[in-house]
Amino acid sequence: MPRPNRSGLAEDPSLFDPPITAPLSAEGHRARLRARLLTAGADALADHELLELVLFIALPRRDTKPIARALLTRFGSFAASVAAPPRELSAVEGLGEAGIAALKTIQAASLRLARAEVINRPVLAHWDALMAYLNAMLARERVEQFRLLFLDARNRLLADEAQSRGTVDHTPVYPREVVKRALELHATALILVHNHPSGDPQPSRADIDMTREIKTAAEGLGITLHDHVIIGNGRWFSLRREGLL
Repeated sequence: MPRPNRSGLAEDPSLFDPPITAPLSAEGHRARLRARLLTAGADALADHELLELVLFIALPRRDTKPIARALLTRFGSFAASVAAPPRELSAVEGLGEAGIAALKTIQAASLRLARAEVINRPVLAHWDALMAYLNAMLARERVEQFRLLFLDARNRLLADEAQSRGTVDHTPVYPREVVKRALELHATALILVHNHPSGDPQPSRADIDMTREIKTAAEGLGITLHDHVIIGNGRWFSLRREGLL
């Protein structure tokens, strides 16, 4: 039966994680996992064990092992489970709003940590950190997303913004809007970034042509285009490095 909230309205019970109590044996198991995490580090835990601990924070009275196993069966890894869209996560048996929020909190925290390594720093001198951040953000996106990295005169990252989102294999990009935003932020340089949901970061002819159009528009206003990076699944492609810019 739906339960009333503070306003007196009935709440949808599907939004809540089922109130199943974990067996007593699970308490000792969790204690051992916590001890191993704190003493030996995250590398000492398998993907399903790390998922168990994350879910336990949100579901303290639940046996989270079956849910963790179901996540790995469906998505294949810890990273893919955390990055999965909420709609797909909700299809996992036993996983409700609290559990999904815990997983998405982990994803958000990892992105914040990766971004902290590049914001307000000269990104050209910290390229590995920049690629780690971009991979964390885009490698598992299901549709194409085009992002703009705006840099100051010292090549420090001023802003990272999503310019547009598209379909599984296309996203519209307008050079005029790219340059206009750079001027608004007083940026002197740009790095273009987009992902290929197929996992293959090789640029298309359209990617190369669009990059050159933006380069021409930017240079006309004294803005340097440093690179266009395409993110695949665990791989990336730099048009500058490959002589295509």
